This record gives sequence, structure tokens and C-alpha cells, in this order.
Amino acid sequence: MIIEICTNGITSSLNAQKGGANRIELCDNLLEGGTTPSLGMIEIIKKQLSIDVFVMIRPRGGDFLYSDLEFEIMKNDILHCKEIGVEGVVFGILNSDGTIDKQRTLSLIEIARPMQVTFHRAFDRCNNLQQGLEDLIELGIDNVLTSGGNPKAIDSLPILEKLVQQAGNRINIMVGSGVNPYNVHHFKNIGITNFHFSATTTTNSPMTFRSQAFDTTEQLSVSEFELKISSAEMIQAMRENLK
Repeated sequence: MIIEICTNGITSSLNAQKGGANRIELCDNLLEGGTTPSLGMIEIIKKQLSIDVFVMIRPRGGDFLYSDLEFEIMKNDILHCKEIGVEGVVFGILNSDGTIDKQRTLSLIEIARPMQVTFHRAFDRCNNLQQGLEDLIELGIDNVLTSGGNPKAIDSLPILEKLVQQAGNRINIMVGSGVNPYNVHHFKNIGITNFHFSATTTTNSPMTFRSQAFDTTEQLSVSEFELKISSAEMIQAMRENLK
């Protein structure tokens, strides 16, 4: 069983290790679905953790159809990760018609090796999940993160089961989006052994002075004084329930 925690910084990453996660997927800008974190963050977290660090390679939020310059950014970010000893990278590139961009994906895989490679939930935006999975297997991707083509994985159990059967031992199907300690047994029962979640809890900022002129709650539906942190206790609960 592999538990991967999507983290957004040093505190969440340390909590992931404390809670018994096997690895982290390190991201920035989780409200946009995750983008590439700063090199400084990657380096510090890599030095602090003994578990594996996978890094999101995504130059911006939005769709997964990238310009030539955005693609160059992705290649450079992968090289930086390899230079500092990161264990894996996470990316996804599509063509405008919803197929896997096989040519660019292969280029990134070749740059990334010997690091592990995960194709993220861009997969769920494919026009055909079964063909998309075969394309990723052909390319040699190690892991694919998926919610079965729906916003929440729990609504895709029959689809996920078919993907697991199709994959066999050729690629790891990792389930994500809405996975938690209370529903994880549903995914385990259909043969999934790789689980991705954020284990997020909300904690209050220790700031005592709070300028009301800069309250971001109305604009972003979240206050700047509410910190989203991965919970070591929730990760421990996930591990216990998987037993």
C-alpha cells in the first residue's frame, strides 16, 4: 500500500512524514489544482524529509495544453528536481483534442529518468480514458493519478475498477480526489493499492493584528488567516484503516 500526501509547504510535508505517509507530492497553489513549487521550497523540504518527494511540474493553473515556452519551463523544472535528488516528478500534457500528448510526454520522461514519473489528473480530462491509459503504458509512465474521469473518485468506482483491471501490473493506478480515511475501503475493495489525498485541516493563523482592509474571505472564499495544513492524525487514521 502506498499513501501519497499532496502537500503545500514545509509544515504539511513534515506532518505527512510524521503521519506515516510513503511519499509526498509537493505543490504550490492548491486552489488552482497545484503548480510547481519554488526551487527553494523543494530543496529545503528534500533536506528535511526521509520519505520520497515527488514534485508537481505544472507551469500554471488552467488546462493542460501548453505553449512552447511553457513546455521549456517544465523541462527546466524537471532538470532542477533531478539535480537536487528528488525521487519523482508529476506532470500531464494533453493535445487540444483531449488525447495524451505522447511526443511531449516522452520528452519529459526521458529528461526525468531515473526519477519516477506520475501522470496527474490531466488524465481525467482525456476524451477516452481506456485509450489514454494504453498510451501512458506505452510511454513507460510509472503511476497515473485519477478520479476515474469524475470530479470525485467515489463517484467513479465502476470506472476505476475497469482501469485497475486494464492496467494489471503494467502501471500503478493511484486514486485521488475526495479520498479519505472513511471511504478508502471502497477503493481498496476494487484492487487499488495507491492512495493520494491531502489530509487537509484548517488552523488559525497566530497573527494577533488583522487588518480588516485586507480580508480576502469575500474575494477568495477563504481567509488569509486560515492556514490549510495536512494532518498527521488523519494520515495515521488512513494507514490504520488500510490495515
